[in-house]
Amino acid sequence: MSYLRFERSLMTNLEESLSREILRTNRSGAYACSTIVDCNTRKYHGLLVAPVPELDNDNHVLLSSFDVTVVQHGAEFNLGLHKYGGNNYSPNGHKYIREFNCDKVPTTIYRVGGVILKKEVVFQHYENRILIRYTLDDAHSQTTLRFRPFLAFRSVRQFTHENSAASHDYEIVANGIRTRMYKGYPYLYMQFSKKNNFIFHPDWYRGLEYPKEQERGYDSNEDLYVPGYFEMDIKKGESIVFAASTSESKPSGMQTLFQKEVDDRKPRDNFFHCLVNAAHQFHNTKNGSETYLLSGYPWFKSRARDTFVSLPGLTLSIDEQEYFEKVMATAERGCREFMEDKPLTVDISEIDQPDVLLWAIWAIQQYEKVVGDEKCLKKYGKFVFDIIHFIIDGKHPYMRVDDNNLLYVDGKGKVMTWMNSTVNGKPVVPRSGYIVEVNALWYNALEYAARLHKINGNPKLTEKLENRATACKESFVKVFLNDCGYLFDYVDGNMMDWSVRPNMIFAIALDYSPLSQEQRKGVLDICTRELLTPKGLRSLSPKSGGYNPICEGSQMQRDLAYHQGTAWPWLGTFYLEACMKIYRRSRLSFIERQLIGFEDEMQTNCLGTLPEMFDGNPPFKARGAISFAMNVGETLRTLSLLEKYTYLI
Repeated sequence: MSYLRFERSLMTNLEESLSREILRTNRSGAYACSTIVDCNTRKYHGLLVAPVPELDNDNHVLLSSFDVTVVQHGAEFNLGLHKYGGNNYSPNGHKYIREFNCDKVPTTIYRVGGVILKKEVVFQHYENRILIRYTLDDAHSQTTLRFRPFLAFRSVRQFTHENSAASHDYEIVANGIRTRMYKGYPYLYMQFSKKNNFIFHPDWYRGLEYPKEQERGYDSNEDLYVPGYFEMDIKKGESIVFAASTSESKPSGMQTLFQKEVDDRKPRDNFFHCLVNAAHQFHNTKNGSETYLLSGYPWFKSRARDTFVSLPGLTLSIDEQEYFEKVMATAERGCREFMEDKPLTVDISEIDQPDVLLWAIWAIQQYEKVVGDEKCLKKYGKFVFDIIHFIIDGKHPYMRVDDNNLLYVDGKGKVMTWMNSTVNGKPVVPRSGYIVEVNALWYNALEYAARLHKINGNPKLTEKLENRATACKESFVKVFLNDCGYLFDYVDGNMMDWSVRPNMIFAIALDYSPLSQEQRKGVLDICTRELLTPKGLRSLSPKSGGYNPICEGSQMQRDLAYHQGTAWPWLGTFYLEACMKIYRRSRLSFIERQLIGFEDEMQTNCLGTLPEMFDGNPPFKARGAISFAMNVGETLRTLSLLEKYTYLI
């Protein structure tokens, strides 16, 4: 039985089908994304969306959509679907869909009278090339296919509107054309595996509407340029491959190329395989040697914290050690440039955030569990030691080690943690001073570095760091543990934040905890009672002031709610790790039930992946980025941990 298969009843119900999205990437920054009925509902949607580094750092929608029309006996059946103002949809191609399946590659079956047409889509790895194969499975008379491309040639952050500057010029290439609407853009090559007729008939389709942008309080209307249409006959049993690319394709090799790409795909036939596939979509290779992890789709680039948090799960948990090392090589270079106060040569943002270097050590910690301490020490020991000394020597621009051996973060008026939403330039959640997760990570890093020094045969350095860790542990309990049995979110002088937030979970989930067993149980109990949802941990307890669990509306409304009660899966996975460490096998069935909440997402929202966050109240609606690296990575790591604890004696 198919895992990601939807029948006619769902596909023709736009309320159900328009909420489900499909994402394909090329592992080099380009992607194709739309709804499962091929109706674009976001300005970020498109059939070929690719970076254009010559212009800027944004992705650009080149080919927005590609409508196919079946022609029989002079009658035309347009299988496309677009939304226009006034809640009007035209044409209504979704009515002809009989089945959609994306277990391996997105496949749509259309039925028009006696015609059965199958459409399959793949995105070629490491190339800006989308491939679509059309197969006429059945037909009782002569059948013609007509293809109409909708062009945008704009940044994902903007809209296209009818204008006189857009070029209508095109050039004939092998079995197709190439064109570009504006200078500075690459040419868009649109070609077929079969000879065809291109009818030049330039026109603007005006007033297309994107409801997801309306929901987010943005402009939502655009015009798209159609240069004309391609037309060709097709016989029963025949397949035709279409390629849209920023470089020319060879028509004679399209069929072979398409099949090769299909053969390279592994089925998404269960929860784990979906997550593995989603993990690969975050891969991003630049300049042939720089390897990154994108933080999420469709709008996130590579961010330092996200990279280190998601890296172990996206690589080590699925036996891809080599990719871990490649990403870490790029990230380490960026971290060292930051520590040496040199200009960054890597495309990773937010390296200067106080917790980033500590998360790098945590990621290396996970690497050691896979390869062993000797190899880890040899490969990353110096990096770990250099980070520790950089912090102890007071060289971090936003952080210092106080006499109590806790880290003090100067976060007044600035965003210094993962809770990074701002309104009018000011943090919505102002966190400064002794921040709970920063110091939990610091204690963990000190203990781990001491252990590496011990393995390395440096007793003096080992003792020095162990003494510092002991002092840090004592101060941590004294500063953060309150009389109610949970941890302050941050403490700054006489200011103690009593809000119940999930950041305290790291103090009990990391390998080295500054808390006793009973203290850890107390913190976990609070998290269970006030923060736990089927979709992760809430960013704020409903009992705390300012609880705002619904992240919707305008940009300001969303920013105000972003970390004020929304539920985050990656936080939930650290909660599950804490459960395993504290209660061992006795909580395994509970953990399995919690993971069901994540598995439910495989067939909703963006298929086969996990979104950025959810509302903190039922029905826990998905919000934010449609595919989020930290959530996918940490869920994979949790599944790996669950397997280990399951077989633990």
